[in-house]
Amino acid sequence: MPPDRMSLDGRSPDRVALDPVKPDPVLPPGQVPVARHRPFGLPRFGPVVPRTDGPAVVTVTGAVRHPVQVRAADLAGLPNRTTRVADLHCVTTWSVLDLSWAGVPFRDVHAYLTERTRPWSAVRWVTFRGLDGYASTLRLDDALAPDVLLADTLDGAPLDPDVGAPLRLVAPAHYGYKNVKHVCQIEYRTAYDAGSAGWKGHPRGRVAREERSRHLPGRVWRPVWRAVLPRARAAYESGRAHTNGGRP
Repeated sequence: MPPDRMSLDGRSPDRVALDPVKPDPVLPPGQVPVARHRPFGLPRFGPVVPRTDGPAVVTVTGAVRHPVQVRAADLAGLPNRTTRVADLHCVTTWSVLDLSWAGVPFRDVHAYLTERTRPWSAVRWVTFRGLDGYASTLRLDDALAPDVLLADTLDGAPLDPDVGAPLRLVAPAHYGYKNVKHVCQIEYRTAYDAGSAGWKGHPRGRVAREERSRHLPGRVWRPVWRAVLPRARAAYESGRAHTNGGRP
């Protein structure tokens, strides 16, 4: 990636100019690359940077016979840990390429949890909730895809609170709003729950199909999200800076 790539919000050195004549063939429809990963999300979650005292735990609940709490460290220590290099695609049309995540495939986490919780046979969805209160839902078969991780490191370093410590869901085939940070709860469900994104989200959220929202085709949302992104990022980073003592 050229070093002078820049982001959509107008700040050097991260801005990328949209080039409809020569689209980047690596990227899914409607996405443009940015030079580096910067924490981002719904502005109301910007001021919330969870920091845990003591061992972090994950509560497993919902349509299960035996709800349990499991230490995050126990999930991160399951066999079959792996590293995956994947892109992160935000629904607001920016993408960060070649992030190196390490953790446990969620399909292995699911196998470990189902032995202990015995979900109902009618379970079709799974909701992930973070310590910051953010929640998003994946269809269970999407969550069990081989590239979905419950990650605890990024680019060889443990996740910090800004990036999603202690555990973060990494679902590369889905928009960023499905990739929940600070995972503290896994809820098995028989029906879809829109989570924090509400009507703005899509039940599947698949990047290749441009499922930006359940309302209107994905291509219609591109100019909308690009227009609101600068203000949304400024609001998010302002709240984050307030929490972090001036550091976004």
